[in-house]
Amino acid sequence: MKHALAIDIGGTFTDVVLVRDDGRVWTDKTLTTHHDLLEGFFRAADQVLARADIALAQVDDVVVHATTVVTNVLIERKGQPTALIVTEGFRSVLYIRDEHRFDMFDPQIEYAEPLIPEHLTWGLRERSYADGSIGVEIDDQEVGRVAAELQANGVTSVAVCLLNSYRNPTNERRVRDVLAQVAPEIIVTLSSDVAPQMREYLRASTTAVNAYAVPVTRPYLHALSERLRAAGVTQEPLIMLSNGGVVGARIASVYPVRMIESGPAAGALVAAYMARRHGIDSLISFDMGGTTAKACLIQNAEPLVVGEFEVDRQYLLKPGSGIPVTVPSIDMIEIGAGGGSIARIDELGLLKVGPQSAGSDPGPACYDRGGTQACVTDADVMLGILDPDNFLGGDMRLNAARAHEALQQLADELGVSAVEAAWGVFSVVGESMAAAARTHATDRGVNYRGLPLLAFGGAGPVHACYVAESLDSARVIYPAMASVLSAFGTLVTPVRLDLVRGGLCRLSDLQWSEVDRIINEMIEEGAEALTEAGLPRDQIHYEFACDARYFGQQNEVTTRLPQDPRGSADTDALRAHFETAYEALYGVRLADMDVEIVSWRLTARGGDSARTATVALASAPGQPKGRRSVHLDGTTVEVPVYDRRSLAAGQQIDGPVIVEERETTVFVLTGWQLEVHPDGSLIATRDSD
Repeated sequence: MKHALAIDIGGTFTDVVLVRDDGRVWTDKTLTTHHDLLEGFFRAADQVLARADIALAQVDDVVVHATTVVTNVLIERKGQPTALIVTEGFRSVLYIRDEHRFDMFDPQIEYAEPLIPEHLTWGLRERSYADGSIGVEIDDQEVGRVAAELQANGVTSVAVCLLNSYRNPTNERRVRDVLAQVAPEIIVTLSSDVAPQMREYLRASTTAVNAYAVPVTRPYLHALSERLRAAGVTQEPLIMLSNGGVVGARIASVYPVRMIESGPAAGALVAAYMARRHGIDSLISFDMGGTTAKACLIQNAEPLVVGEFEVDRQYLLKPGSGIPVTVPSIDMIEIGAGGGSIARIDELGLLKVGPQSAGSDPGPACYDRGGTQACVTDADVMLGILDPDNFLGGDMRLNAARAHEALQQLADELGVSAVEAAWGVFSVVGESMAAAARTHATDRGVNYRGLPLLAFGGAGPVHACYVAESLDSARVIYPAMASVLSAFGTLVTPVRLDLVRGGLCRLSDLQWSEVDRIINEMIEEGAEALTEAGLPRDQIHYEFACDARYFGQQNEVTTRLPQDPRGSADTDALRAHFETAYEALYGVRLADMDVEIVSWRLTARGGDSARTATVALASAPGQPKGRRSVHLDGTTVEVPVYDRRSLAAGQQIDGPVIVEERETTVFVLTGWQLEVHPDGSLIATRDSD
């Protein structure tokens, strides 16, 4: 029997899933070790392997890893000294940004501080023109002088972003070659490799993020590969990317900017997988862990992949206040609302929850690891939803007295009882998540009302029913392995790489030979990455798209192409595909306007994974193992408590009800009915009256 291993390192917990090719599955969780992520990786692996009674060397299918290592480096600003080399006169590009204000009427808006300060930015006398021609070539001696200053400042990594290099990378590559000769210890990241697209600030920002993260991710992934190899694992580990695909560790270590949303992307992909299994066209993926909650719209049983996103938003989590990154990513909204999110009183005397999190160290007060501030998990314990003696199956007991002390401090500030404060925390965090999901759907023109919720993550099943009521949803799906579903998602997602190349040209002037060159380059890069990840070249599939706009517009629309555009060389078909996408978004067509291609996109991917997980259900309907008093909005209700392993297919239970499993707890409110699906999922349906 072959075994596949997946490990997802989150902000609070590290989740692990082991799947055998007959569908047998083992799962576990352990607290994330932020001081050394590899320690937590191998601790989690050892725990689940012990459950299966096999050694790490017997994992002979794949080892897939989703990690927060890049996110942690960016948010905590713990990277090593990093520099930026630009065209002379553009040293302030990261500070000037794109000159847009994300809130026109707020004089207090804040932006994320650039990762690379201006005193570590150098300008070179060089020039590439917008058509790709070279006006001023690189002066090797000037680059040599810059290299000496980089060394004097202790720089370990440098981002190179020269004007118009997306059209012609010659000057950037010359800078790289000279630096390799005179300062080989410095890691060099080229914008023409990471983000070969127009828009100077976006390209510079993306390159800076990559350069800042490489000195951390390269040794981390190298050490991971070495330790796995030493343990007898022959396969190179695969790393989850923000776009929902996986690639080999070597490629991921060179381009860490592609793995920022590694874990959340896995959750969105497995939500699409579950939608297909349940025959659902559209749903809302609701992933709530210990640190954050993520919502993603699944339409046509697929998540949307967008061309750019932001990290480290500084001002009320508003779009525009973070660091933009122009790489393909699953489109989702993420807010600081998890089990470890801290409750507080703001300057207006109102109760707020998050975005600050207690994480895994010290964690919520009930973890009894030194935390004193009330968190969401403390409220769940205080309300009676969580059993403090059965957290992680009893392996990690919670201290209910500590939770009460923390909530009592909050209650004293609010002038209410500790139980009322706990319900306030529960309801505020639920409303925050519902508001985020509404915003995410509305911004995309999607009517969220009535869409089913797929609830997973360690805290998702606890809070999903409340969120569903706020979203007018009538169905919540609690899948098997809900707490570690994102880790399982890395095993069912295909090997995949999304690439983009700038190719600004009006459709009336399009040169198909140039289109062929751009697409051929992307196909070769994609094929090299996927074959390195173990996929035979003849099993690689390619999907094509372009970013286009009407000439004179600022923003473009990503347009999917049903076939390889090189074969047809049909500009009329290109225009028709663009106008269909444009009309779907804006409701109009501008027949008298020329169309402009901004960039070309390619997705290289393998087929869907055949891995599945089989869940054993009881042969007869289970009975409650007990009852627990749960405090809900001023009332106390006696709620039956079931063990999930005791439930049988087709069994129905009226809410309120608690269903416990080792890694999470399902909490269903009054007015809902729970039914056990044959695949092991629990499906809660809201009463129609």
